[in-house]
Amino acid sequence: MKDSGLAISRLTISGGILLALLSLAAAQNAAKHVLSSDELKKTVPADFFFGGQKAPVQLRNAVGFHLADGKMALAALVDASGYSTAIQQKYQGMFITEAKLNIGGSELAPGEYGFGFTADGKFVVMDVANTDVLSAPTEMDAALKRAVPLKLVEDGGGYKLYAGKKWVGIKTE
Repeated sequence: MKDSGLAISRLTISGGILLALLSLAAAQNAAKHVLSSDELKKTVPADFFFGGQKAPVQLRNAVGFHLADGKMALAALVDASGYSTAIQQKYQGMFITEAKLNIGGSELAPGEYGFGFTADGKFVVMDVANTDVLSAPTEMDAALKRAVPLKLVEDGGGYKLYAGKKWVGIKTE
């Protein structure tokens, strides 16, 4: 009898340890991280509505991050060739966030936006009606070896969103 009770106790303890390890693995999957290309394929829309039109989204130029609470933020370049020159000068991509963000010192509420890096060194975020809701100064990373159209890198407790060698800091609130 004692042996069967001991076996049941060991089985219960082993089951508890296994359950704890599985919970830890699930928590790690939900941890804050930059989205992989497979995750981006599942979440980035094919088209984005902005300024009265829809534009194809460039999946190859898409980035995003996942927060520990399950919320995400996505950015991607779009084909803005159908838009007027005035809009093309500041609208290069779509930006979707499920969390409140701080971008270059300014607050951005959850929502869907257009964005662009302007020639005068600003990162501009616009609502879908093409009204500016945020403008932040960009930084230049002259030491960046391989500039790409759009890139996201972790930076301490936040991220840097790059367009070529220009970047803007993004933090969650």
